Amino acid sequence: MRILFIGDIVGKPGRKVIKSLLPGFIKEHSIDFVIANGENLANGAGITEKTAKEVLDVGVNVLTGGNHSFHRHEGIEFIKNSEYVLVPLNMGRGLPGRGFGIYNINGIDIVVLNLIGQVFMPPYESPFYATIDVLKEIEQYPIKIIDFHAEATSEKLSFFHYFKGKFSAILGTHTHVQTNDERIENGTAYITDVGMTGGLGGVIGVKKDLFIKKMVERVPVRFAPEDTNLGMCGVIIDLEEKSGIALNIEKVKISIES
Repeated sequence: MRILFIGDIVGKPGRKVIKSLLPGFIKEHSIDFVIANGENLANGAGITEKTAKEVLDVGVNVLTGGNHSFHRHEGIEFIKNSEYVLVPLNMGRGLPGRGFGIYNINGIDIVVLNLIGQVFMPPYESPFYATIDVLKEIEQYPIKIIDFHAEATSEKLSFFHYFKGKFSAILGTHTHVQTNDERIENGTAYITDVGMTGGLGGVIGVKKDLFIKKMVERVPVRFAPEDTNLGMCGVIIDLEEKSGIALNIEKVKISIES
């Protein structure tokens, strides 16, 4: 089983990259299943039905979320009703949407679980306890993939070491900068952050002049997605189908002409 996990898709530039690169990439690399973080799909913050369908229609199987998932009010009802859009399980009780899904590809079940961190984040529930609880429901499925949407590398690494051996892959999102620490331990593939998809020429997908203004002048700034050096970041994971054990993890970083 070969799974492609794509880092945070940022705005229209990110959607352009997916539509341009993904169909050919799937064929060229014999990808069986595609997961992408989509919390930044709608102009850099939030998910709407229109922006989600743009990427679901060209090969993404499941979209995961994060702290910006509910930024667009018009997308909340879509998130609530879509089985292909996840939001972090521990974000808060009573919120719409689902924290995990079970998807069947060619007779093989794949569990995708979405979690969010607590460090340098709003007061979300513990991702550790939420995962312990949900394992009771999904432990019978060999292939289980986690998108852990978190700010602190220490929290991501702690989570990995606590749960390695119980999941096929634990993949970090949110910081938008691809890290160089991919590994496999106890059969679990891991990377602290898979990176982002969109304008790699900016600052974490935002136009650099706007981010610089915020940092220098310390005033509120309305961000806009960067549209230069367009590219896609992520990882390819090869899994043993019966056991769910990770056999290989390979970083992906490719660019297209802006």
